[in-house]
Amino acid sequence: MHQIIKATIKDAKLLSKISRESFLPAHGHSASKEDVHTYTSLNFSEENFIKELENIKNYYFLIYHDDKIAGYSKIILNSKNENISYKNVALMSRLYLLEEFYGFNLGKELFNFNVELSKQNNQKGIWLAVWTENKKALKFYQKMGFVKVGKYDFKISETHYNPNHILYLEF
Repeated sequence: MHQIIKATIKDAKLLSKISRESFLPAHGHSASKEDVHTYTSLNFSEENFIKELENIKNYYFLIYHDDKIAGYSKIILNSKNENISYKNVALMSRLYLLEEFYGFNLGKELFNFNVELSKQNNQKGIWLAVWTENKKALKFYQKMGFVKVGKYDFKISETHYNPNHILYLEF
């Protein structure tokens, strides 16, 4: 059984743990170990998640499989992108799953949850950035109907950036 619930500040430590565990398999080889460690330490700290969860623009949702945490998403409504003409579009900033839950269609379920949330909030579509080398994610998003509309350099460290595609799904 799957359950999706909205994360609260009490979930900051859990989000920190999930982020580190799910980021490394997908992106850990995208830069030096030092750069990846610095990035995850700064961006996935419990303190950083407390700040993120205090910001009313950020919506975090946890997905559970058989009462065990499997991953989470982060979505920001009304998040304009220069490559998209609409103003009322949602940014799906993260869709992270722990490796042990790959193949259970949880990513699709969490994604569909975010689509419905976006539609209920009068968004015209969802956009996101995905690393050009993350073939698994690219295949998933293309299967869901996303199209490439731009590019973006994702900052890992002061000296390392990863090329990303900006993908968009119009409703």
